[in-house]
Amino acid sequence: MSAAHLMAGAPFARQPDRAAADFGYDDRIVRMFVLATLFWGVAGLAMGALIAAQLAWPGLVLDASWSTFGRLRPVHTSAVIFAFGGNALLGTSLYVVQRTCRARLPGTFAAEFVFWGYQLFIVMAAVGYLMGVTQGHEYAEPEWLADIWLTIVWLTYAGLFIGTLLRRTEPHIYVANWFYLSFIITIAILHVVNNLSLPIAWNESKSYSLFSGVQDAMTQWWYGHNAVGFFLTAGFLGIMYYFLPKQANAPIWSYRLSIISFWSLVFMYMWAGPHHLHFTSLPDWTQTLGMAFTLMLWMPSWASTLNGFMTVSGRWDLLRTDPVLRFMITAVMFYGVATFEGPLMGIRTVNGLSHYTDWTVSHVHSGALGWNGYITFGALYYLVPKLWGRERMYSRAAIEWHFWLSLAGIMLYVTAMWGSGVLQGLMWRAHTELGFLKYSFTDSVVASKPYYWARLLGGTLYLAGFLVMVWNVYRTIAAAPVTRRVPASNLVPAE
Repeated sequence: MSAAHLMAGAPFARQPDRAAADFGYDDRIVRMFVLATLFWGVAGLAMGALIAAQLAWPGLVLDASWSTFGRLRPVHTSAVIFAFGGNALLGTSLYVVQRTCRARLPGTFAAEFVFWGYQLFIVMAAVGYLMGVTQGHEYAEPEWLADIWLTIVWLTYAGLFIGTLLRRTEPHIYVANWFYLSFIITIAILHVVNNLSLPIAWNESKSYSLFSGVQDAMTQWWYGHNAVGFFLTAGFLGIMYYFLPKQANAPIWSYRLSIISFWSLVFMYMWAGPHHLHFTSLPDWTQTLGMAFTLMLWMPSWASTLNGFMTVSGRWDLLRTDPVLRFMITAVMFYGVATFEGPLMGIRTVNGLSHYTDWTVSHVHSGALGWNGYITFGALYYLVPKLWGRERMYSRAAIEWHFWLSLAGIMLYVTAMWGSGVLQGLMWRAHTELGFLKYSFTDSVVASKPYYWARLLGGTLYLAGFLVMVWNVYRTIAAAPVTRRVPASNLVPAE
């Protein structure tokens, strides 16, 4: 029996609601992506806790190269970004595009290929990292064979999504699909261009980039920054623009503002990459251009933040009784904070203090854990009962525990790394009256040690909250399905 059949079997047996059945939506593939999201979430967060422990306790390394921080760190980043986040984006996008277009996915085989092909890419990348087979480009570490495979899978996914849009019976394309489509197209372009390389032989895994020197750095951070902009921002805004109004049972506050935010984000994000290369050999005019567009990103980012908050205006009392909506609104809050801090750190003067320090780690994780994590949790809590035909999640108390454990973890993590980063920046800049450095690099490492223990505790709390969610989802799926008859007159395409 195949793994796909096992995932469709008990306790994961399909129990669709009548609306999904009548419109012929392919929810089986969405369920598979949901389960993969949970699996890779546990793996990625556990790996993060492990490498955080290594930084706090450097002796926590086996006598093997694959157990070192340099090998495990890309496993963690790829697992949480591309495995956890990627599966969440693929699953929710295929759910949303069917509902908002009132159309089924154009092909079952293509959907299955995208799912299994994407999981294979994740495994290929992780094995390569542990073996030391990487390109050395942050967030683009997989070598050329894995890159080609991902390109094939991604183009199939793009065809699946666009094909559903083309066969829609609803004339209007909802704004969430705009954000999803921009994420799909832009990531394809970024991936192909940044990974242009020449293998040393067709039977060898090693390759060399077509770019070198300043051009290589420029291309890498054109990719790196826009991977954040379109994978972790635009894609997850697609999740927000669909699931937040559904959970709040209210329309988006300003549809016009969402369109303005979309086009502004698409235009401005592409130019902001050079702010990652302040105080390097990159030409000054390029750094200034990147800084200028970074500052302009405040506008589209906060437009979506405002839209999210105002959507629940007049319904704030629901935050006391609805923990799922609380996850989503807290995610919007973290999105606003992260998109304020990002342009601030892109200013050259501020960057002189923050660059290469743990302040950057704090900023990245406030967005990743607070924005990407929380909006994903909210969407999954919304989806699971509907995909498996249950009345509600098994335990509301477990959702509450998940929220407060993870929130405590985020706050501890972010504040610890922010404190460590500012301390490092100040120590590296300090000098004596004679102009010599006042502290050695080792001094700053020793001073950061207590903050690393606090970071480990924060990450562990976040992981503990996620494990509570996994247990809650399992109990929800394993529970007896709800059996109820729905009058045909009550059927609607969007659930």
